[in-house]
Amino acid sequence: MSAARPVYDHVPAKVSGLTLRRIATIDVIENLFYGAATVFAFMFAYVVLRHAGTTWSVLGYLIVFWAVLAYLALPRLHRVLTAIYVPGYFIGRTRTSDGLLGDPVNIALNGTAAQIHDVMRRAGWIEADPVNLTSSVRIVISSLTRRSYPRAPVSPLFLFGERQAFAYQQEVAGNPAQRHHVRFWPCPPGWLLPGGRQVGWLAAGSYDRAVGLSFFTLQVTHRIDRDIDIERDYIVDSVRYACPEVRAGVIEDFSTGYHSRNGGGDSISTDGDLPVLDLSAVIPSSLDETTAADDVLHEVGRRPLSIIAAAVLTAAALISAVTLALTQLLSDVAADPVFAENPDERALAVIIVVGIVTSTYLVLAVLAWLTYLGNRSARVLMLAVLTFSLISSLLQWIGSARPTLPTLIGLTIDILTIYALTSLSAREWTREHGQSARRRARRDGEHGSPR
Repeated sequence: MSAARPVYDHVPAKVSGLTLRRIATIDVIENLFYGAATVFAFMFAYVVLRHAGTTWSVLGYLIVFWAVLAYLALPRLHRVLTAIYVPGYFIGRTRTSDGLLGDPVNIALNGTAAQIHDVMRRAGWIEADPVNLTSSVRIVISSLTRRSYPRAPVSPLFLFGERQAFAYQQEVAGNPAQRHHVRFWPCPPGWLLPGGRQVGWLAAGSYDRAVGLSFFTLQVTHRIDRDIDIERDYIVDSVRYACPEVRAGVIEDFSTGYHSRNGGGDSISTDGDLPVLDLSAVIPSSLDETTAADDVLHEVGRRPLSIIAAAVLTAAALISAVTLALTQLLSDVAADPVFAENPDERALAVIIVVGIVTSTYLVLAVLAWLTYLGNRSARVLMLAVLTFSLISSLLQWIGSARPTLPTLIGLTIDILTIYALTSLSAREWTREHGQSARRRARRDGEHGSPR
């Protein structure tokens, strides 16, 4: 029997259902604002560096320059570039919040979240605190003072597009700069490892050896030990020693043995083996079967920190801007000799000036409030207003004298607000909020319509 004639345009069955997502116009606009925020950060860093001067004030300007470069400009640049060249599918590596390749996935598990919590606690591991303002400030203070913080938070890494469900760690000799730690992610339902094996959870473990600067973003971060296989084996051995009922296997050469760098620029090397822990025989000591993954799902729909930060920054900017603008404009009107001779005209001018300034900032305040409530269009309009204001200020100060402290503070607030509003969390939340509102409206319309 002869083979069928080959057909060039035949689409394999496994990829026939894959289609490119249509990009809406508002998505294009948001992408432009996202890229513009990166350019603004570099421009602002240039303004700060150019006007650093030669006196003792240079130290303050250089600190601001480093902070803008490390925490605004470089992370956003990496996010833009990695969105282009880093694969979006599973390659055995986590990703940082900036899109850089993070720690390798080096442990797999079968079991429930309650079983994982149970074996990790029995093995002497301590669950890390979630990353929030309180825990972030506490770990900075602990690192500077070298005080113990056994539940110190770990930075977020992402797998399957989600941050770790939870993490465990062991502090070394009471030093927060050195610790064993491992992050856990639940696998998507029905998802298979390359090769066809199914597991319930994946984990990435590494050892923090010191605190230093990231090679890629210049941020203060933990530096990890190069040989991550030692930490992987230590995690597996500690669990099996404390919980003999845990069975362990290994997928040899799961990935090619390699050496590379993680998201902080630290060298890493691995033999490519993937241990698989079977926790099915573990009986959790707690009857509470609520998983941390469920807690993560409950967080979906909550207002992200970026939206809250944008609201606070906008309120601070509005109060200071309105106060300064009204004070300056009213003084200019009062000093004008034309208005001094005509009190009625001066009063009318004051009313007009106050009305214009108040109306302008009232519009921005309304946009900020609608953004806080989840209106996507209001967020885009607010970005347009802030972008126009920021471009005007940056162009003014690039070619002029050193900006004053109030001007520098104002520029900083504007850039931080734009960064918060263009963050992925703010973007996704307003999109999902709008979709949820439309679904509720359709559902209410269907229920209210006559049958």
